[in-house]
Amino acid sequence: MILVANTLNPNIPSPELTKALNAAARRMRAMNLPRLTPALLLLTFARDAGSAANRILAALAAERGFRLEELAASAEALAKASPGLDADFTFTGENDQVVALSTEMLIVLDEGRSIAQASDEIYVGAEHALGGLAERGVSTAALLRRYGISPGTMTSRLVTQVQARRLTSQDLVALAREGEADPVHVRQDLMRDLLGLLTLANHRHVILVGDAGVGRRSLVHALALLMAEGKGPAGLQTLIQISERALLTDAEKAVEAGWRQARDGILFLPNLERFFGGAFSSPEFPKATRGVQRVFLDPRPVVIATTTDPAWNERLAGDSVIREHSHRLRVPEPTTDETVAILTVHKSHLEHDYGIQITDPALPAAATMAKRYVAGTPLPASGLAVLHRACALLKLAGQTQAAFRPELPPDAVLDADDVAVAVSVMTGIPVSKLGVDERARYAHMVDALHQRIIGQEEAVLAVSRAVKIARVGLKDPKRPIGSFLFLGPTGVGKTELAKALADFMFGDEDAMVVLDMSEYQQDHTVNRLIGAPPGYIGYEGGGQLTEKVRQRPHTVVLFDEVEKAHPRVLDVLLQIMEEGRLTDAQGRLATFSETVIIMTSNLGSEYLDGPVMTEAMREAVMVTVRATMRPEFLNRLDEMVLFLPLTQDQLRQILGLMLKKEGKLLAAQGITLEVTEAARTWMLAQNDHPEWGARPLRRIIQKHLRESLADWLLTAAPAPGARVVVDAGDGGLAFEKDLTG
Repeated sequence: MILVANTLNPNIPSPELTKALNAAARRMRAMNLPRLTPALLLLTFARDAGSAANRILAALAAERGFRLEELAASAEALAKASPGLDADFTFTGENDQVVALSTEMLIVLDEGRSIAQASDEIYVGAEHALGGLAERGVSTAALLRRYGISPGTMTSRLVTQVQARRLTSQDLVALAREGEADPVHVRQDLMRDLLGLLTLANHRHVILVGDAGVGRRSLVHALALLMAEGKGPAGLQTLIQISERALLTDAEKAVEAGWRQARDGILFLPNLERFFGGAFSSPEFPKATRGVQRVFLDPRPVVIATTTDPAWNERLAGDSVIREHSHRLRVPEPTTDETVAILTVHKSHLEHDYGIQITDPALPAAATMAKRYVAGTPLPASGLAVLHRACALLKLAGQTQAAFRPELPPDAVLDADDVAVAVSVMTGIPVSKLGVDERARYAHMVDALHQRIIGQEEAVLAVSRAVKIARVGLKDPKRPIGSFLFLGPTGVGKTELAKALADFMFGDEDAMVVLDMSEYQQDHTVNRLIGAPPGYIGYEGGGQLTEKVRQRPHTVVLFDEVEKAHPRVLDVLLQIMEEGRLTDAQGRLATFSETVIIMTSNLGSEYLDGPVMTEAMREAVMVTVRATMRPEFLNRLDEMVLFLPLTQDQLRQILGLMLKKEGKLLAAQGITLEVTEAARTWMLAQNDHPEWGARPLRRIIQKHLRESLADWLLTAAPAPGARVVVDAGDGGLAFEKDLTG
């Protein structure tokens, strides 16, 4: 209704029209007129810039060769000459001032309401009221005709406005008929299930549930293509999607307009959870929540919405309207083969957009490497993202003025090697570590790890075995690559093996998240892992674990001295090992499917006191471990790896590796370092704590070798080519320096 108790319904005019009515009322009082007339509103539209009505009048003035001020002056004269008949209806304006309306003003507003409804608009806007001013029977109509503005002219202008506004929502079926729909691959099984639900006699609303990127929207776009071909569900003609711009501008109005526009078809609501709140967050569009609920209560139009499993559980499952008036259809991640078929559909469009040629082997390479390395984004979205990045990099490589990676040849043909470069850029993993087929590299994993790990044959074999099983696809794809408990005394290589594993798998020994569990002994410290709850200090910063894994999903996560952690923290680790995912305090998901989980502990290390592992030693350690850690925790581990104490010969080999690193540091400055066997024997003899394993060796090198070399470098400033020989003398290490080389 336009009127409520003889007063203009305040919910009818748009904010823009309300502003114009208030401005017209101020002019009415200034001119000492008794009531608000169409002439006053036309005067306001002509003189006050900023409204849609003013923009239409300005455009018409330019086309028809009159000045807008001329129209304003004519409207002002008409307002003074025709005060209008009293309609006994009012408008409550600013500061609660009551404004009397003329009979003609009621006609204008009623005509404006009809124009708005014909355009599926909820509110009467300034442009609709301007259309009412041009209608026959209103005094302003004759005035407007003198300037060449007829009802037909206004209708044409308003149709143009409506078409422009409808860019805020789209009929996907109409786009498909016009050949403007995006390319899409039809997943037959899912489409059959969706069509079955849409053919039901009642309760036809469907919520597509699945991770972002698995193809929920693509399924809806495929449905639009079928409907455009006349193969869709009977009786459904349109498929309306509300644009993001319309939701951000006025979500309540956008939902209402979409509901009206889709009455004979389907209304598509992506990310349904945005209209509903939950424990972690408030709804993004709170004013539209009731409107969405009303749409679900109405059998027409049919609603298709999308959401994720966490969002359904946390935001939607508790809403009885949504739960009881919809069916859930799960949209799983497509297989690698299905993804190749999807990428094939996009191939010609990518070739056209980037001006390149894509070879057939590039498509399975993109799907396979995206599945393996682009964690956090499922197929097919990750595969398509890889392909887009590869195309962009190849196009950039062809631009001679651009400095670019030398690995990518500047040609116009994209192959599997180019895809590997794109994945390397996206993940930070070196190209040499990537490959569609990694069997050869992982077959020699033990040898690669032993280049850094001295001894510990059983530990290296156990880790290699579990990782290789995962890498050939014989593990749950959602769980971490491997979950290990490293047991043994300090300084025997537990952390070093973790670093070697990070370097082998991810190309950098710093691809690690290291957490000291002695700092997580209290109940509340679990918040440091996943982030503080809403309203607490540090909430915005995220968790020390979840945030780092979200930023770098290909990593080794090392939980040091895990036995010291609070049981609640161990529950978090249990969830990671079982489900491969963790939700932080802000409701964001961290995926651990491309991580290696390593926990270290000294439990039972006192029983590991011999050079060879015996069953008695192993059982004694496991008795201690089982007495400390819960069975469900131990049962989810891939391996419990035992480390033996280091022998003197092994310590000598480790010292050799450390000295090789020192030599590389000096070699970078053009200086050669040689350390004699006597010097090495002397340094090993300085180890006063052999029970600490190799850890004291770093301190010995720092104190007796590195400090002396630093003093020499500062005082002598040797030129490149200099040589240093380190030997053992009576008082310790002796340095023979040759500045000439």
